[in-house]
Amino acid sequence: MADTMTTAPKTLDPAKPFDLDRLLRPRSIAIVGASPDPASIGGGVLANLELFKYAGDLHLVSRSRDEINGRPCVKTIGDLPKGVDVVILIVPQVAIKDSVLACVERDVAGVIVYSSGFAEAGEEGRRQQDELAGICRKAGMAMLGPNCMGYTNYVDGIPLTFEPVDLRGVGERSRVAIVAQSGATAANIRFAMHSREIAVSYVIATGNEAVIAAEDLVGWLIEDKDNAAVAVYVEQVKNPQKFLTVARRARELGKPIVMLHPGSSERGKQAAQSHTGALAGDHALMQTAVRNEAVALVETTDELFDVTAILARYPSPPPGEAGIVTNSGAIRGLCFDFCERVGLPIATLSDEVHAELATQVPPYVHVDNPFDIGTTGFSNPGIFGTSTASMLKDPNVGIVFLSHAGGSPPMQIKKSDAIIPVAATATKPVILNIVGDDYPLDPTFMKAVRDSGIPFFRSPERAMRAMAVVMNYAAALAATKDRAPEGGRIAKLPPSGLVVEYEGKRILTDLGIHIPKGALARSIDEAATIAADVGYPVVMKAQAAELAHKSDVGGVIVNIADEPALRAAHDKMYASIAKHKPGLKLDGVLIEGMARQGLEMVVGAKRDPQWGPVVLVGLGGVWIEALADARLLPADISRERAIAEIHKLKASKLLGPFRGQPARDVEAIADVVVKLGALMRSEPQIVEVDINPLVVYGEGDGALALDALFVVQ
Repeated sequence: MADTMTTAPKTLDPAKPFDLDRLLRPRSIAIVGASPDPASIGGGVLANLELFKYAGDLHLVSRSRDEINGRPCVKTIGDLPKGVDVVILIVPQVAIKDSVLACVERDVAGVIVYSSGFAEAGEEGRRQQDELAGICRKAGMAMLGPNCMGYTNYVDGIPLTFEPVDLRGVGERSRVAIVAQSGATAANIRFAMHSREIAVSYVIATGNEAVIAAEDLVGWLIEDKDNAAVAVYVEQVKNPQKFLTVARRARELGKPIVMLHPGSSERGKQAAQSHTGALAGDHALMQTAVRNEAVALVETTDELFDVTAILARYPSPPPGEAGIVTNSGAIRGLCFDFCERVGLPIATLSDEVHAELATQVPPYVHVDNPFDIGTTGFSNPGIFGTSTASMLKDPNVGIVFLSHAGGSPPMQIKKSDAIIPVAATATKPVILNIVGDDYPLDPTFMKAVRDSGIPFFRSPERAMRAMAVVMNYAAALAATKDRAPEGGRIAKLPPSGLVVEYEGKRILTDLGIHIPKGALARSIDEAATIAADVGYPVVMKAQAAELAHKSDVGGVIVNIADEPALRAAHDKMYASIAKHKPGLKLDGVLIEGMARQGLEMVVGAKRDPQWGPVVLVGLGGVWIEALADARLLPADISRERAIAEIHKLKASKLLGPFRGQPARDVEAIADVVVKLGALMRSEPQIVEVDINPLVVYGEGDGALALDALFVVQ
């Protein structure tokens, strides 16, 4: 492990990290509450350390015993030597605070607290947990937990957990590190990796994260050159901005982070809160932010296992689409359907690769992608390798999926003999699937596949779901090089609060976003002059910062045809507002030309206090609420990426030629998205923007912002 940490000082400098080397690679350990019974928590930790033959100094603390398994015991924490690296506190919840204070007195570098009953148990537990965290931070003492299952360091052979763990080596191949707030989930990821013969370096269960959080640990783990990927399960990211910084560093190092974060549903969010004792952030905003930093975000535990297995072997997949080779017409047909369902695009083969594949099969075999070799493998087993090599050559292919019926044991071995040498040198992911569920495969074949490191599946559907995530990850990696620059500062921002519409539209004009011709009128005569200049028909809108929903109180009148109608509308509007909002003083009325009809869209932006700004685009008017058809985009999205995201809307057909309507100016929508994103990054006081509707016209005719809501903090 690279020596990137320094020992924490007595009074913690918040800018410096705790000494995670001493916490996770301790040379001295004390177990407070040690026991000879391996079925107990204290005995379980001791049994694990003895199984792993821990070579450092091991101190046991027991009030009732003088020795355990031939090791001497001391009675209290105060009897320990000064400067122990890690103390494991196996004491009742009510005794944790005094034990932590005792550890501070003995200059302990870190403590692990398994005990529950803290923040996850309610407000009093949270108060106690915060008090513990304050003690540890003041002393510069790292704490893992409370309410955690500890960790296993397979690199140095240090299992500081009470669950039984197998003695495993880490080998010479790439390794996976595991961080999870749930101890059971941490163990399940470990089981999944070990069942695939993938080496695991660390398994760390973080629990309530009173002091040390997942982002701290991931930041430490990615600096280990032997860790190929980090699998993460979190129910809340404690420090989102630090996590995003860690994600950027992981990307620089070529270390994929694969993350499962529940909470997309309301009940899922509540479950996350009850486990961690912490409020969950906005899940959709989190997804947008972490994907923008090329974190591979998954939705199920199966995907967490499968994507981690693929990215551990192929940590830098190139962008591209799927190339599929099979020996089953049924699998070929199912691949078309399932790939569409999970968002896994199938590549169109280049002419060169198409011609090359045609030479490998009889003339009557149809060449396409998916490529069904049929029975050719019986007479020419080498085709399993040559077809793979051909697919890998195609510039349109970013990942190759081999989904085959296994056949007899000798045929299975012929498949592996042909495929493994090709996959061994591939820089694009090669995924192997042998259908047949759990039907046993030849042991020699299985050993060859496992030893080769090829990601291997028995379910084609699981493989394709994982491939879709990997392809999105590859696209996200490429997109990190395509970011929009920051915009300039706005000359004058309105005061804090809800910004009145005419001021909001001034901001839009400064950004270069088109608005209807018009101006603010402070009298009926001024309104008549503006209307004459704009040209009838016009729309009149009441203007006051306190009037967020103008239509509800008669504050919007449209299609005003002439000056008499304008004067009547003015009187009617002021009377209506006086009735609904007595005492409200208007800044005046906004007079604008009536916009011609077009497709109504919405473009908005929001600044999350934890995850930062995002931009929203979707159908406008009432449709955004009725259909919920919108996409959240990162604030630094480029114009080209914005266009691609807009075309992913469910109602994207409306953007093309539709029932006699021309194709819409998608580029104009993208321009507004990019400009709002740049504004949110350059003006941190702006917390919310809503342009609804943004009327979009035919290609080349642009878009017009009919309404604008800004919130300034």
